[in-house]
Amino acid sequence: MATWGLILETTVGSGEHKHTEAYVMAHVEGGRETALAELERRARAYTPEHPRSPRRRRLFRDGDGFLLVVDGAWQSHATRFSAAELLDDTDRPAPPERVSGEPAAAEARSATKPTPTPTPERPPPPSAAPPAAVERDEDGVPVKPAWLGRTDLP
Repeated sequence: MATWGLILETTVGSGEHKHTEAYVMAHVEGGRETALAELERRARAYTPEHPRSPRRRRLFRDGDGFLLVVDGAWQSHATRFSAAELLDDTDRPAPPERVSGEPAAAEARSATKPTPTPTPERPPPPSAAPPAAVERDEDGVPVKPAWLGRTDLP
């Protein structure tokens, strides 16, 4: 069974800082038609951030995706929706290795169970030391900044 990524490409920013960003909205297991049906549902329900005052909204079907064009007071904004088959994912857990004596049915059962994702270990929070008396000027502002002399800062 194929895994399909539902991808949204949209223009963000304004003026000279305008650029296109892509987002994976969801993954769909199944056939191409199932993925396209879910993609169309999401494209029809999507409300872009720009333009703020939309005057006209047009949704086009294009191959394995859709193109949403929203005309605003000053500019048109386009958002592209596409369905693409997922071929590789570096964040996907590795499939379990099959032992030669293990039956295929056991492999199918283990494939249906979700594999717990290991959580990355975080360093322990710094110990909460009692606040030391800080020398302050007449306005109450510390004379020496709290960050001065810290070794844990770059």
